[in-house]
Amino acid sequence: MKIKDLRVLEIASVLAGPAVGMFFSELGAKVIKIENKSQGGDVTRKWKLPSELANSPTSAYYHSVNWNKETHFLDFNDQVDREFLISLIKESDLVISNFKKGDDVKFNLTFEDLKLIQPKIILGTISGFGEESPRMAFDVVLQAETGYISMTGDSDSNLAKLPVAFIDLFAAHQLKEGLLLALLEETKPCHVSVSLYDAAIASLANQASNYLNEQFVPKPMGTKHPNIAPYGDLLETKDQNFIVLAVGNNKQFESLLKVLGLPVEEEFNTNLMRVKNRARLIEKLNAKTSNWKRKDLLEELEKNNVPAGGVYSLDRVFENENAQKLILNETTNKIYSRRVRTTVFKTSF
Repeated sequence: MKIKDLRVLEIASVLAGPAVGMFFSELGAKVIKIENKSQGGDVTRKWKLPSELANSPTSAYYHSVNWNKETHFLDFNDQVDREFLISLIKESDLVISNFKKGDDVKFNLTFEDLKLIQPKIILGTISGFGEESPRMAFDVVLQAETGYISMTGDSDSNLAKLPVAFIDLFAAHQLKEGLLLALLEETKPCHVSVSLYDAAIASLANQASNYLNEQFVPKPMGTKHPNIAPYGDLLETKDQNFIVLAVGNNKQFESLLKVLGLPVEEEFNTNLMRVKNRARLIEKLNAKTSNWKRKDLLEELEKNNVPAGGVYSLDRVFENENAQKLILNETTNKIYSRRVRTTVFKTSF
């Protein structure tokens, strides 16, 4: 089946489920979004910035994962709405849902129910702490309980959460992969499920292996890296801007010293020594970067193959033409909205 012929029914709200629906809409599939009529639709419609109009039917947050979808407001307890929903399921190839525990049973929308309506259905479901858990799940709670907040911030007394709901996005990516596998295998019906908790644990990567192999419990380090230095370290420039370094080997470090006019010192000879002596190293580097303007320093570092970047706010980010190319526009019911594309891979056939 070609993606353009795929019909996706999204019975999901907030971020993770709608992100999966938007993934398929960006690829060209027909995506139909169902919102709860009795509750005024997806809750994120009301998650507005202070600058947004109170009477607007949508929020900037809502627009982030809802693009090019046909939307219907339904009440599953209403007989007419229920019949319309059944007709949509019959025409769908994929259904995406994130019901609270028991709601799929209450509304007769379990995998077993869907198979009776559409025998070749592929169902993708997202839960918070697993299908059997009744706990409500929001990203910040998952960030807390899976270790992310304990590692984020710059000290134990100044913790922070990741500034985007990454646990939702991790789960969305897992579900996309599972649904694509189901489409590839062509074994239908099929139920693909993922929990935010499992997706969060699976994404701990090197932080998990640092603990599992060395019993290393990471502490908040700001932008720094526990295994590499100077990697993630921030340096200030003469014009009171910041750059971040991503020096991962000795050759890059030697090039950094050359650019800054610093001698090679024994206490910084290896990455392990640089990690151990990070505070003294950063002090020496900062003393030199403070003599440079950021633009000039970044250009010189690039010439010498030293990985580094400027620390930019979003207004600066979206001045870049490459970021501009990733903006998707839409006008729905006379409401103009913008968001960034979430499907950015390229294919050649």
